[in-house]
Amino acid sequence: MKKIILFMAIAVSSLSSFASNPTDVKPEVLNAFQNDFALAKNVEWVASQHYYKAGFVINEKYLFAYYNEAGKLLGITRHIVADELPINLQLSLKKKYSGYWISDLFELAKHDNSTYFITLEDADCTLVLKSSDGKWEIYSKSKKV
Repeated sequence: MKKIILFMAIAVSSLSSFASNPTDVKPEVLNAFQNDFALAKNVEWVASQHYYKAGFVINEKYLFAYYNEAGKLLGITRHIVADELPINLQLSLKKKYSGYWISDLFELAKHDNSTYFITLEDADCTLVLKSSDGKWEIYSKSKKV
C-alpha cells in the first residue's frame, strides 16, 4: 500500500513520463476509464512501464486517474489549494509549519478514502507530509544544496 502511494505521489510530480496516444493504451484500460468516467472531457493519456495515467476534466476540475495494465483503477489524484484541506489539517499546518511555504499539494482518493500529500519548503529544506488519521506525518525530508 505504501509503495503504491509513494509511486503515485512521485508520478504526479514527475516529468519523466512519456505521452501516449489513446491508441497506445490497452483496450481494457480504455474501457475501464470510459465506464468509470463517462463524462470526462479533454482526456490525455500518459503511459509508463507499470501504469497508465489519464488526465481529464470533470465538472470543471482537472483530475488524474491511474490504472494498471489490466484496467484496475489504482487511485485518483487532484491538485488542491490549502483551503480545500480538512480543517484539522489546515490548523495543524499553521501551528507546526508556519515558517514554510507550500510548493505542491494534492489529494489521493482510493477506495472511498482520501490521503493528502503536501510539499513544504523553507530556505534550508523540503518536507513532504502525508495525512494519516487526520494528522500530518513526515513522509520525506531533504536538505537543499
